[in-house]
Amino acid sequence: MTAPVALNPEAARNALRQVKDPELDMNIIDLGLVYDVEIADGEVRVKMTLTSPGCPAGPMITNDAYRVLRGLEGVKDVDIEIVWEPYWTPERMDPKVRALMGL
Repeated sequence: MTAPVALNPEAARNALRQVKDPELDMNIIDLGLVYDVEIADGEVRVKMTLTSPGCPAGPMITNDAYRVLRGLEGVKDVDIEIVWEPYWTPERMDPKVRALMGL
């Protein structure tokens, strides 16, 4: 029997790997869309961005992020803040993923 995973920023980031940007078919962590994850008293606060302000998949991405975080043991509430500073660019992507895409 495995012990439950402790609720911490790393566990939250690992869960967020399940959330994909459907246009790029890549998870939001590897894309560099998640800027910050804070956890206090069961509340998970995420600062993230989208690939563009007019991203049509934005509501789906944030809903998926909310859903996977709420599914973590010990989470009482989730707050996802979409920020535009710093603005997302491909340089924010995981270097291995960027190389794979030829960027």
